[in-house]
Amino acid sequence: MNPQPALAAVPAEHVDPPAAEPRPAEPQPTDTRPADPRDASSGPSATARRVLGLPDVEETSAARTAARRTLERVGGPVGLAVAVAPTIAFVAADAAAGLGTAFVALAVTAVVASGVRLARREPPGAAIAGLVVAAVCATVAALAGEARAFFLPTMVLPVVFVLAYVVSLTSGRPLTGFMVNRLAGGPRDWPRHAALRRVYTVTSLVGLAMAAANLVVRVVFYLADEPGVLAGIQVAATSLFAVHFAVTLVVARRVATAPLTAPAPRAARPAPR
Repeated sequence: MNPQPALAAVPAEHVDPPAAEPRPAEPQPTDTRPADPRDASSGPSATARRVLGLPDVEETSAARTAARRTLERVGGPVGLAVAVAPTIAFVAADAAAGLGTAFVALAVTAVVASGVRLARREPPGAAIAGLVVAAVCATVAALAGEARAFFLPTMVLPVVFVLAYVVSLTSGRPLTGFMVNRLAGGPRDWPRHAALRRVYTVTSLVGLAMAAANLVVRVVFYLADEPGVLAGIQVAATSLFAVHFAVTLVVARRVATAPLTAPAPRAARPAPR
């Protein structure tokens, strides 16, 4: 009789079971919810912003918020309207009824403007300054006997700004740095930071060009005896100054809050043999 194979003599419990076949991985549940259109990182608009190099929606909103707050610091639309109202009233009254009526309109409007400033809880110094400026301009116009002389005192302001911009740029400390750096959250030693100094240099050059153009057109239309145009220039210059200030603050804040990049490590020199 032939002997049974050795495997048959081994008890069943000692026989290794056959290796189990690997089970296919179960598919993970996928999120089938539609993409949120408010997600700035997805969608065609986000792709277009990345291709064009435009900031994200969040950054744009932050910039708009900063610009709005900056305009509020200089008075906002109401503050700008209050600032230019006495000038407009003076020129309009002079054109309609002469210089005497213009002085009365100026006085009434200046007092009302100061009351509005106080009602808006602006610093009392702003209300007092508005009255002082109106009184000085009216005095000069009364002494000269002509309406255009009303704009002589305010013509000194662009001269001061031109000189201040030139001196600050020459000394390597641009004027806009002194104006907005603290509000932008920049460091105290901002002249040593290349990115911030570049921002303040460019914005100071823009401010210098604006102040120089403001001075030139004021002189031209003063010599032409156009008080109405001078009033328009004064209104436009006040608004442009506020916009320039807001844009400078927004850009400086972005640069000041951006993470600093570490300088690239220097390559090690080979040891001398």
